[in-house]
Amino acid sequence: MIGAFHQRFGPTPQPRVFRAPGRVNLIGEHTDYNLGFVLPVALDLATYIAAAPSPDGKLRIYSEDRQQLREFDASSLGAAEPTHEWTDYPVGVARELVRAGVPVAGANLLIRSTVPDGAGLSSSAALEVSSALALLAGREFDPLELAKLCQRAERNFVGMPCGIMDQYISVFGRAHSAVEIDCRNFGHRLVNLPGGITFIAVNTMVKHALSGSAYRDRVRECAAAVEGIATVFPDVRSLRDVSPEQFAGVASRLPEVVARRARHVVTEDARVNRFVEASTLGDVAGMGKLMLESHRSLQHDYEVSCAELDFLVDAALALDGVYGSRMTGGGFGGCTVTLLRSDAAASFRAGVARAYHQQYGVTPRIYSCEPSEGAGEVKKLETIPSLA
Repeated sequence: MIGAFHQRFGPTPQPRVFRAPGRVNLIGEHTDYNLGFVLPVALDLATYIAAAPSPDGKLRIYSEDRQQLREFDASSLGAAEPTHEWTDYPVGVARELVRAGVPVAGANLLIRSTVPDGAGLSSSAALEVSSALALLAGREFDPLELAKLCQRAERNFVGMPCGIMDQYISVFGRAHSAVEIDCRNFGHRLVNLPGGITFIAVNTMVKHALSGSAYRDRVRECAAAVEGIATVFPDVRSLRDVSPEQFAGVASRLPEVVARRARHVVTEDARVNRFVEASTLGDVAGMGKLMLESHRSLQHDYEVSCAELDFLVDAALALDGVYGSRMTGGGFGGCTVTLLRSDAAASFRAGVARAYHQQYGVTPRIYSCEPSEGAGEVKKLETIPSLA
């Protein structure tokens, strides 16, 4: 990657390399912007950025993936406006840094990513967090504030009303552990996973166009549910505050669609807590059952699944060694995540790929979900992957 950087930008100062991982969410979908609980793991799939100062006050950003170079005036980043290109992610981060009182000097950035776009594995947060580290260039910044800043970049600049989960896990991920995040108070705890199991993500290779608009619709529908429930329970400020028992008492007062959206979020928060308990007890079958319940709720109540995701879940459940499966990420395409016995991983990969190809004529990409460390500077440059 260092050679590619010098080939692109010339004999500039030796760059530093920063890494931020993508994530797979084991359970707790669409609960983060409702200030609830989520249980993601950081992946070894990550975005790497090689960065060095530029002498002319320009911010140059080159994406190896897209083979595109974009140039900006570093002195005007605080007033930058979205262009609706991929550069909105790093430029949005730069703008938030400037607005937080952190000067952003001219720099050359080369981006290399192994996180697939549009797969629901949070390529956007990986790009945001790695961009923030590259632009900070080693300056100290509180980790939680870094995650919040990157979330603001996506909400205020890119225009996606996301919760904190993706940026948070990219910063706070830990090897060998899932991370349960409380999206209201921004605390977390590490969750040990039972031995003898593995999680595998399977990419549908599709991303339906309505995902962005539907996401915004769900945010609005959840807000409408809170407004309706608060007429009965005035202390409710978000769906996080609603117990399953309270919801059962007010559901009939809500419009039918709004009630189904709220039911998913309320029951999903409860599922996260039960999943953590099951994991602590080594109850792998219970974990798998909760994952399937989560998927059915996303499929029928939240309506963010699609035929390809549903097929992959059902196909996974028919294979040996599988305990549970669900869609992960925003929905309408992207990936499923499946919990299975470690010794069944090879046969699962072959079986699910064969079934999906027979159904859709497409070979899905399949990823191991080994929990990995969160973002930071790469000290061992030999660990940076080459482009496939």
